[in-house]
Amino acid sequence: MNVLLPLYAQVKDHILGHITSGAWAAGARVPSENELVESFGISRMTANRALRELADDGYLARVPGVGTFVKQQAAHTSMMELRNIAEEIEARGHIHSSRLITREKIMANYALAEEFEWPAPKPLFHIIVVHEENGLPVQLEYRWVNPSIAADFLIQNFTRQTTTTYLMNTIPVDELEHSVEAIMADTDQQKLLGIKPVEPCLALHRRSWSKGQVVTVATLVYPASRYALYSRYKTNAQGKPL
Repeated sequence: MNVLLPLYAQVKDHILGHITSGAWAAGARVPSENELVESFGISRMTANRALRELADDGYLARVPGVGTFVKQQAAHTSMMELRNIAEEIEARGHIHSSRLITREKIMANYALAEEFEWPAPKPLFHIIVVHEENGLPVQLEYRWVNPSIAADFLIQNFTRQTTTTYLMNTIPVDELEHSVEAIMADTDQQKLLGIKPVEPCLALHRRSWSKGQVVTVATLVYPASRYALYSRYKTNAQGKPL
């Protein structure tokens, strides 16, 4: 522990060290306020602040009358990079699987034509895929693809490879656009993700370009309790991305 920190922060460091090292796994009980008071020779107020702030930060779950436990951390995906969800899941030592819900060729409506920067609607490829981590749905993928750029898209087996894997291996991407919003899932989304009506979701909307043309438009829906979105990038001294 860093003795230069305030006492409550030292206690937080101690607990976080055990969590990040894996010594205390998700669901493990952490010392109570009384136990922290005795171990560290601190006041109950200091112990309470350390546990409360760790709970507020999402590391601990406090159950009145039962105890305080290490909270399961949500998996996360990058907002800034084009990432393959299968590789993210496998990097955590877990198993990725997917279910193809819809595979079709459609005529774009005017909203989709605008997304693809077309003056009028044209045919599009459309798929819906549910991605699972250890059998638990973690992402609902809605994707539209420009057939003139990815002519063989619909004939791929997207239970054996992800759409991202296929597109990245086939078409060079030179520009990306991301936006995120919080949504409440509709009835169909709740069923596909196996979530309750009160579960909020994060929707990541993504467009990618190759040589000046929009290749694909995708909306990726994540249950908020199972996934988090993040970004990390280098900046200059004014905080502007390099």
